[in-house]
Amino acid sequence: MGISKAAAAFLFLFLLSSVKGDILDDYLRTDGVWLLSRNKQFYKTNNEKECAEKCEAERNFICRAFLFTRKKLECLTLAENAKMTVTFSGTDAVLYEKKIYLLQCKRGIGKDYRGMEAKTRRGIPCQKWAEKTPHHPNFTPEKHPNAGLDENYCRNPDGDESGPWCYTTDPATRFDYCNIPDCEDQVTHTAEVPTGDCMQCNGEDYHGEVSRTESGHECQRWDAQEPHMHGFTLKHFPKKDLKMNYCRNPDGELRPWCFTTSPAKRWEYCNIPRCTTHPPVSGLGSQCLSGKGEGYRGRIAITESGNACQHWNTQFPHKHGWIPDRYPCKGLEENYCRNPDGEKRPWCYTINSRVRWEYCAIPHCDGTEQGIADAPVQVPPSEECYRGKGQSYRGTTSITASGKICQAWNSMFPHRHEKTPDRFPNADLRHNYCRNPDGDNSPWCFTTDPNMTWEYCSLKKCDDPTQEPPPNDPPATTAQSIGLTTRTTSASSEHDCGKVPMQHERACGQYNMCDASPGSWPWHVSLRMSTNVHHCAGTLIHPQWVLTAAQCWQKSTEPSSYRVFLGIQNLNAAEPSLQIQSVQKVLKEPSGADIALLKLRSPVTITDHVKPVCLPETSLMVERNTECFLTAWGKTRGTDTDNRLKDVELPVLENRICNHPAFLNGSVKNHEFCGGFTFGSIGNCEAEVGGPLVCQDKDRFVQYGVTSWGLNCTQPSKPVFVRIPSFVSWIKNVMVAH
Repeated sequence: MGISKAAAAFLFLFLLSSVKGDILDDYLRTDGVWLLSRNKQFYKTNNEKECAEKCEAERNFICRAFLFTRKKLECLTLAENAKMTVTFSGTDAVLYEKKIYLLQCKRGIGKDYRGMEAKTRRGIPCQKWAEKTPHHPNFTPEKHPNAGLDENYCRNPDGDESGPWCYTTDPATRFDYCNIPDCEDQVTHTAEVPTGDCMQCNGEDYHGEVSRTESGHECQRWDAQEPHMHGFTLKHFPKKDLKMNYCRNPDGELRPWCFTTSPAKRWEYCNIPRCTTHPPVSGLGSQCLSGKGEGYRGRIAITESGNACQHWNTQFPHKHGWIPDRYPCKGLEENYCRNPDGEKRPWCYTINSRVRWEYCAIPHCDGTEQGIADAPVQVPPSEECYRGKGQSYRGTTSITASGKICQAWNSMFPHRHEKTPDRFPNADLRHNYCRNPDGDNSPWCFTTDPNMTWEYCSLKKCDDPTQEPPPNDPPATTAQSIGLTTRTTSASSEHDCGKVPMQHERACGQYNMCDASPGSWPWHVSLRMSTNVHHCAGTLIHPQWVLTAAQCWQKSTEPSSYRVFLGIQNLNAAEPSLQIQSVQKVLKEPSGADIALLKLRSPVTITDHVKPVCLPETSLMVERNTECFLTAWGKTRGTDTDNRLKDVELPVLENRICNHPAFLNGSVKNHEFCGGFTFGSIGNCEAEVGGPLVCQDKDRFVQYGVTSWGLNCTQPSKPVFVRIPSFVSWIKNVMVAH
């Protein structure tokens, strides 16, 4: 047995403490982590101390830890800690674990030992303290409620000088002592963090060589996909220094982390100390909104509804955990609006005691910040033109068809992208000149307008009947011939896949299913039998192809038995945008996955209300904090509103969480995944077979899943989806062959 480096760090302070102080001193704090626990109790509290008091007073079970959410002020007391179950990311959560239950060593004679050793020094398993066979115990949980006699763990309820012991499962041996090491020896032999291995801020620029997590797990190499498949590769994160198996912070987490080599522990934070030197001054920061506004450092201090902001360094009227000293690089000065936690945009706590927090109204950047204004602007000569698709064009035009200035290819402002000179070395991506690196219809560029990601350029085709074919044009049999030209994903530039109008403010809470705004999900379709009754949902992925669930064809395998309704918000309304298509072919996935492709009799007409979603890359792995949405029509219950298209933001969960015995108990297959929450619930949520789960990728949506089973999404870890990236090759091959 041993103790992890992280445990030794707080153990040293634990051993030095001789006087009872703050109630939270008995807990180990971890930011941004949720714990999977079957036994838990919900409470409403004002702060962490009150939550700790609930944990101490818990009578439903032995409370080993508690979770506290800073915005909702929710408290969950838990029967398990991180050593007993799995953890996962929860941005607004703080996990507090009782230190006494984390220690795997004893102090003195071990009367307060609460570790999980459950066998004697000779290797005999311990008898449970509450059982009466093979030995009738003198020490039971009922007689000694404060002695920690839970399960069959080694304990010392009688203060035996030889240390923790237990009754054994051997009828010939009533009890025996356990081999529990002394904590003092563990601290003495703990390895130190290498000199110079420290981090500034939240460690996004950490380049050290620590390669073990805070609980002692060895890190998985970033270029490996075993035991955990992931999307954090050098290809996708070329500037994040993902070397070897070193701890890194590529995605803005609270501190560096890594995937572990343990199949039972997907990822964990690393124990890297903060540098003693002050972090570098970042300058004024952005004075306008770009992206999610995490770099905003302006002085707006009022919310979008007019409430004044509460100072970050005060705890009145709202207590919170965003203390400036704890987050020195988040810009938490005064009461200015900020986005320290990766929310959708800057926010603040308010001085209105009835409104805990709100978003702020920050003006969008207009493209005139330093670095953008310096981009060369060229007036296109009238004689400039392009041949073929313009992949060979090397002119200096840098203005789009609508007159917008092009963004420099090596710039990530105002639009982040992957079309960089180092990734496309033969495409001549110099300055902000119009180019066609991806075989689109004509030269294009990203624009300096934050509201317009990209646009074709103000260029005409050369008046040349010979029309030389541009280099690297794909043959007509590739996926590009069916409208799958890639830009941000496997997107159809011809049909502008996955792009929708700006989302309207939702009429209900963030995690409630409510009516979708008109035209917001133009790829969601209704699959109907010849009786015109809604049967299943589906997704338009190409003007002539729909993706749905294979089980939708159980009633009849004849394509002529079905019709597809597109462009509607209400199942029963005859809307002007409605298009109806008959089905020509049905092709099910051959390995038995619950997905199928429908080929329509003729292509649909692309409009604002009928538009394909983008297909994902085959390597896409949805990471923590990705915005994904489930869409579905409500079940008919006699009211008009139940037939309207609805949506809800739905987190994607790891399969190791989905398959936990407390949830779906191993029934989720490798090519599937589940969504939702493991705590709380989603209001009024019901999915439907064949419907999509789409995730936002820059300014587009890609389809990540097809709804398969577990449709009641008010329940934990439901619904369950087929993982589309695993089948993109099959989808493309079918569409080419048919």
